Amino acid sequence: PGDKSVSHRAVMLAAIAEGTSHIDGFLEGEDTRATARILGQLGVSIEAPSEQRRLVHGVGLHGLQGSREPLDCGNAGTGMRLLAGLLAAQSFDSRLVGDASLSRRPMKRVIDPLARMGARISAQPGDLPPLTIHMSNGLQAIDYELPVASAQVKSAILLAALFARGETRVVEPHPTRDYTERMLQAFGWPIEFRPGEARLSGGHRLISTDVTVPADFS
Repeated sequence: PGDKSVSHRAVMLAAIAEGTSHIDGFLEGEDTRATARILGQLGVSIEAPSEQRRLVHGVGLHGLQGSREPLDCGNAGTGMRLLAGLLAAQSFDSRLVGDASLSRRPMKRVIDPLARMGARISAQPGDLPPLTIHMSNGLQAIDYELPVASAQVKSAILLAALFARGETRVVEPHPTRDYTERMLQAFGWPIEFRPGEARLSGGHRLISTDVTVPADFS
């Protein structure tokens, strides 16, 4: 089966790219399908011509549309954290919800850096989901050192940074998987990265590309 982390990122980046991206090897799991359904709620047309294939008709960096319904991540912690970064800069409110298990997982580590960038995120007591992400007034780049290494938190910051003014730099106490950095580069976004550090500036665009998701090697 396709790698779950890569599948999440592939469909998200394809959604905000310009043009149609073909994804082969997409993991047919509840978590990744939840992310694809949420992107559909946000106005992205996603076709599934066959098992493990998705055609994503990207809407561009500023083409997402708000949904009146909650965005249900199911049990997908990766989906919720990365979507928090993606939605932090949007011109509409969003509400991210999850199942009972996900609703017990604190989101403080992703809320704090996004708030430093100017995002307005409301959570339940203890920084638990559901998360309400309020309409953005614009994000500002940050220089952020993660207190705990996390590919999910790093990725949420980098996704928010696509929309931010200035250059964002993320430093980790030790290197984590760099799927997001490599995929941003593949979609045409100028990004510099090395083990434990990544930096990028807002104001560019993502161009559709074809993605072959490797087998799960996590």
